[in-house]
Amino acid sequence: MNQDQIRGTIDEAVGSAKRKVGELTDNPKLQVEGVIQQVKGKVENAWGGAKEAVIDALQDTELHIDTRPHPQMKTSPVDVAGKRDT
Repeated sequence: MNQDQIRGTIDEAVGSAKRKVGELTDNPKLQVEGVIQQVKGKVENAWGGAKEAVIDALQDTELHIDTRPHPQMKTSPVDVAGKRDT
């Protein structure tokens, strides 16, 4: 879980609480603020999940890519017996 997901979870919980308090106190402004904060939290949570997925995909890809240097072998006119072709 990354920071975006943590913030998203907190915003969702706080937004839900605000919305419920707004409903109990018949305060439409607080209800709307709560709903907006909940949606913001869901977006943050989704954004954090997407970032995690990209990071995981990149890490998986790195494991399959051979990053070791592979020197290029140059061919020469010397044959196997050590004689030069002319």
